[in-house]
This record gives sequence, C-alpha cells and structure tokens, in this order.
Amino acid sequence: MFARRIGIDLGTANVLVYVVGKGVVLNEPSVVSLSTKSGRVLQVGREAMEMIGRNPDTIEVIRPMRNGVIADYVVTEAMLNYFIRRVSGWLRPFKPEVMISIPAGATTVEMRAVRDAALQAGARTIHLIREPLAASIGANVPIAEPTGNMIVGIGGGTTEVAVISLNGIVVCNSIRVAGNRLDEAISAYIKRKYNLLVGERTAEEIKIRIGSALIMENPLKLSVRGRDQISGLPRTVEISSTEITEAMTEPLQHILEAVRSVLVETPPELASDIIDRGIVLTGGTSQLRHLDRLLTQASGVPCYVADNPLMCTAIGTGLALQHIAVLRDSLSDAEVGL
Repeated sequence: MFARRIGIDLGTANVLVYVVGKGVVLNEPSVVSLSTKSGRVLQVGREAMEMIGRNPDTIEVIRPMRNGVIADYVVTEAMLNYFIRRVSGWLRPFKPEVMISIPAGATTVEMRAVRDAALQAGARTIHLIREPLAASIGANVPIAEPTGNMIVGIGGGTTEVAVISLNGIVVCNSIRVAGNRLDEAISAYIKRKYNLLVGERTAEEIKIRIGSALIMENPLKLSVRGRDQISGLPRTVEISSTEITEAMTEPLQHILEAVRSVLVETPPELASDIIDRGIVLTGGTSQLRHLDRLLTQASGVPCYVADNPLMCTAIGTGLALQHIAVLRDSLSDAEVGL
C-alpha cells in the first residue's frame, strides 16, 4: 500500500484536486462557512457557496483565498484538510504527497503559508509550482523545447502572464485582477446606472450568461433582480450584453496591459516563436465571450483558449508531480518538497 499523490489547484474561486492515476476528481468552490458562536466549520465547498448572501448572523461565510494567496490561514487549513481527506480517505495509513499551484508573483512568505497549511492539513511532502508552468503542462504546451510559449491564465483572483521555455519561466507578470474584479465591476455598474444592489453570485451569473469582452452584433439581454437602493424593495431590470461589456472595460484593460508588458520584455527569439505559436489562454475567466479576440486585437498575436481551460492548472499539478524528477531543476529550493 502506498500514499496517494495529489495535485491541487488552490484557486481564489475554486479548488480542483487531481489524483495521479484518476485525473481531476474534485472541483469545489473555495468557500467555508463557520459558526460565529463556536468558530466550528459547518460546510466546505459547494454547500458553503449556497449560503453566500443567505446566511444569518450566527453563520459566517468566508473565502479564505484572496487574489490567489491565503487570506485566512486557519480557515484555509481546515478547507485543505477537508478536501485532502475527501480524496485520500478519512482513515488513511499514509499521508499523501501533494503538489500545489501558487501565483507566479507569490512571495516567500505566501509560499510558506501554503506549505504550512498543507502540512497541517495532513500532507506528507509538499511541492509548489508556479501557476503558469502548471497551466502550460495541463494545456499540453511543449514547454520542454527550446522555444517560446506564452500562456495567459485568468482565474478568479489573479491573471498570470508568462513566457516559458525549457521548463522554466523566462518572463512573467502576475496581477491581482481577474474574474472577481469583473464581477465587482458589473455590480458597481448596475448600482451606479440603475440604483440596484446585486450580490456577488448574481454578478457572476450575469457575466457568465451575457458577458462579452467585445460588443456583440446581436446583443444578449437578461432580466436581473436586486434590491432598489432608494426604496429598499425588490426590483427587476433588463440589462444587455453591451452594458456588461462597458462595465468590464477597466479591469479588462489591466489584463491587456499585463499581456503587453510581458511581450515588451520577451527576448526577440522567443517573441518570434510566440508570433508563430500564438498565446494560450487558460483559467475559468478565459471562457468569457470574445476575450481571445480582444487579446488578439490588442497584442497583434493570435490567441486561443486551451481545451478544458478551467482544469488546465489542476491537471498540470498532477502531471508535474508525476515528472518531478524532470522539473526539479526548474523549481526553486522553496518550491521543491523535502
């Protein structure tokens, strides 16, 4: 009998777990509900997500990950413990070996926090891998070759832009603007234009159902329910995809600037490769309508969304764990588990 080997995409919006030999076995929101009286964990994942905006004062609903890093250490540890136990068994004789993805811009303090939380949650050995590297592996990008590959990972809390060659990150930029900022921009726009207050789940649903990075020839429409800011009563308004495109303009510009900044810093030989190969988009937010077209227009480089973009990083962590001997020279001492 041997310990399981687990890859974890510890995201701001979702936690995905890859078990070597089985693939992605778990995809849950990174949300935890606690009792405000005892501090006891009540629900983790999807059940806790259902409580957002509907919880009484006796229950607190927390997103312990913020902008890709740990915002609440104790709650993150409890969440990791729950997910690790779910996939490796509640009565396990051996602790699992774990590979966890971290933002490209994570500091040594943030890396240590992730490592310590995983150790306390029951992991035996913890390896860390930068998200762009993991996403590239999961998207089947040939990163081992001496050629330039550019990846843009847009998740819930961070956008990771990197140029990768020979299993290593050559140039990267990590900004804390991604899906959550788009949701906030939509909420703020509706509040400003319609005096209507909507929750984060409603804003996310609007983004998914009618959101577009470019104005659509045939705009979509959606009826949105919320609370009137003036009367305090429930009200319904009809919103178009054109309005949502306008609402998301500012955060999308930040993402475009991050891509441009990496292209400007990329060595000429690698830049030539990127023009030939294009830019690969991963992460849940990369599925926003016409985002690939917007990036192509802004950068002049062809962009395309990877197959199964939401799971690329999780798959990459698992594959990296299987080939840790090959990647060991590309990972820093702080990332390789002892």
